[in-house]
Amino acid sequence: MDNIVGIDVSKDRLDVALAASDTAFFVENSHAGIDDLAQRLKGVNADIVALEATGGFETLAVAKLSAAGFAVIVVNPAQVRAYANAIGRRAKTDAVDAAVIAAFVSATKPQIRPLRDQQTQLLSALVDRRRQIVQMIVAEENRLRMALEKATRKSIQRLLAALHREVDSIDAEMDDHIRKSPVWIASLAGLAPWTRQSGKWKGKSFIGGGRGKVRAVLFMAALVAARYNPVLKAFRDRLVQAGKPKIVAIVATMRKLLTMLNAIIRDTKPWQNA
Repeated sequence: MDNIVGIDVSKDRLDVALAASDTAFFVENSHAGIDDLAQRLKGVNADIVALEATGGFETLAVAKLSAAGFAVIVVNPAQVRAYANAIGRRAKTDAVDAAVIAAFVSATKPQIRPLRDQQTQLLSALVDRRRQIVQMIVAEENRLRMALEKATRKSIQRLLAALHREVDSIDAEMDDHIRKSPVWIASLAGLAPWTRQSGKWKGKSFIGGGRGKVRAVLFMAALVAARYNPVLKAFRDRLVQAGKPKIVAIVATMRKLLTMLNAIIRDTKPWQNA
């Protein structure tokens, strides 16, 4: 059984639930806090670390934990809430939320796609640079508290403003890099499949919980692409020939189309059949 860790993310702290030992704790949502978390997770041999998408508060944790070598997955909050309702977990605390996230991943078994080495190296470099700038900010803030001359204070304030802008820029770059993960994109669009299962009964996989308007547009686009785009037509046909229901084949085509579109945006290159 995988040793799954669920993390509920807020601006200032990370609530952590270790599914295997049924224990919980929290750390600061900061470089130091996440470094401490990484050490603790290595000590318990964590296999999968799951966090909810929370509008950017999770970016640093995802980047640092991925760079540290953990298999990290960002899950769809709406799907987690639906799962919590299904199992009767109505209580709403950060610790309970973290445990529900871990249970959700254990039950639904989403596909984990670790970052490639070059992606990990890039995230690691960005994390290191962010840490350096944060240290510079702390040093300048200390100087500001000691500065008496108006000109000196203005100089420090200008530098602090520039350093804060640079931190924001690095955060945006890390966020953009992380959000290009195929698993992240499929999950937030509501295209990542998950399955209802109870005892020996296993229901059909389904999609949902993502952005409905995005899903509707992708559905129509996939229908057209499966007729006229040779790559996607061949992809859909292979699934149908393998015995997949047509709607399942179309949903898979939607996910593939979404990943292809993301690659076009990422690489700034036009579509090529070859």
